[in-house]
Amino acid sequence: MSDVARSREQRKADTLARLAAPVLDAWVATDGPYLVPLTLAWFEERLIAATDGASPTAKSLISTGRARIGIGPTRDVIMIDAVLERRLPVGEAHEVGEAYAAQNDWDPRTAGPDYVFLVLRPTRIQAWREANEIPGRTLMRDSTWLP
Repeated sequence: MSDVARSREQRKADTLARLAAPVLDAWVATDGPYLVPLTLAWFEERLIAATDGASPTAKSLISTGRARIGIGPTRDVIMIDAVLERRLPVGEAHEVGEAYAAQNDWDPRTAGPDYVFLVLRPTRIQAWREANEIPGRTLMRDSTWLP
């Protein structure tokens, strides 16, 4: 464990770099008993998920309007609470679809009309590596980056 905790500015920069990195894999929890691995994209300060619109994850997220997202290993974690801003059928999501496909190794627009993009607005983002970074781990609150 490093004795020196990263500054808030460094944590934010590291978090944004991870969110924009190719193939953003995450664990997504919804209100139901569902914790699923999904590949996301970071676009215009939103997380974009793609899944079958009839899946339990999509149904739960659409019903409750919220998700908790975990990214990274336990010693370099990003935890995000997010709300569903909108649901877009893949055939109608041109700009979002382009952004998703550009960041990832798969284009859900080729998966068929049952797939949807779920646009999630982060309301809280936390990031830490070790116990010394737990104080001050909150980088965003109420959808606003902290100074």
